[in-house]
Amino acid sequence: MAQDRLGPIPANQLTEQQGESAADFVAARGQPTGPWIVLMRSPEVMSRARGLSDYLRYQSILPGWLREFVILMTARQWSQSYEWNAHYKLAVDEGSPPKSHEPSRKAAAPKAWSRRRRSSTTFAWSCSATKASAMPPYARALDRFGEQGIVETVSLMGYYTMISMVLNTRARRYPQA
Repeated sequence: MAQDRLGPIPANQLTEQQGESAADFVAARGQPTGPWIVLMRSPEVMSRARGLSDYLRYQSILPGWLREFVILMTARQWSQSYEWNAHYKLAVDEGSPPKSHEPSRKAAAPKAWSRRRRSSTTFAWSCSATKASAMPPYARALDRFGEQGIVETVSLMGYYTMISMVLNTRARRYPQA
């Protein structure tokens, strides 16, 4: 059972800065949903987060399938179903077979992927599981994506950790009876 908090702010209650940020957001992406509703409480954070999101999701050097896999992995780590549901279809659109991400709900690279593709995910898994980067996965990621790819992978993980925490703050969970 969950209770929503930090819901939408009525338009007539927005501060001037919130109104400006909302207008900028609407012009760029449409109506705010999910984490953006929460982030509206800090318009500067919202604007800066949107800029980082725009880069990491649409301009990163990482291939789309890897970006979406890292997002799903991070959403799973934080038990964030909103992000999982929002990005599952995007992962499929990026070329992953529809069932290939189901194992990632259990913290493993999809078996349906090629060995090369699976090895590309081990760096992200290593960072997530150990809170560090073990040398073999790091070396493979460095060889495949370079230093920029490593920085962008961990930045993507950090960004979606923030987004997951924002969304988890919005949902007040009560223990199951």
